[in-house]
Amino acid sequence: MPNDSQPVPPLTPPRVADHLALELLNTVFLLNGELVDSLQTDKDVLRWLADNGWPVKDNLANSKPDTLLHSARTLREAIRKLVETRKAGKRADVAHFNAFLAESQSHLKLSPGKGGTLNLEREWKQRTPEEILAPVAEAAAELLATGDFNLVRHCEDSECVLWFYDRTRSHHRRWCSMATCGNRNKVAAFRKRHQAEN
Repeated sequence: MPNDSQPVPPLTPPRVADHLALELLNTVFLLNGELVDSLQTDKDVLRWLADNGWPVKDNLANSKPDTLLHSARTLREAIRKLVETRKAGKRADVAHFNAFLAESQSHLKLSPGKGGTLNLEREWKQRTPEEILAPVAEAAAELLATGDFNLVRHCEDSECVLWFYDRTRSHHRRWCSMATCGNRNKVAAFRKRHQAEN
């Protein structure tokens, strides 16, 4: 009999989007036929940021619990709405999203490179949830303004909710993952053809 007091391991969202902003959208995904949100606590958001290359100093000691979680979910839904609107070719209301971007505090920084060269990096302040999430918001803004939306796609599996940026050479990617949705759909198509032949 399982011990109910044991902590539940964090849900790990699939990493199939090939773009930071779309990876945030994919933190809501299907698991065993149920829609789940892998972001349940501030720590989940910090873990997700680190897993996606944005390690954050946990500066939330003086914040109310789940303020980062609330900001991440708010940002995620703002991005989702804008991506869906842009994908549909409609005019987007960007005022709410621009307010989020206005909270970003960053600056350029030079650091020594190999052979006397210099590297240019952007460094973000991380005092508030909005500042912590600023790199994700800025990545989303760049995608929305300059991304090729012919390559921003929703998985073609009718039961899948995941998004991805098609960076394949042929630009014919149809599935979030060949190992899951792609394989399932190919097997279903094979069975359908086989049944039609018999």
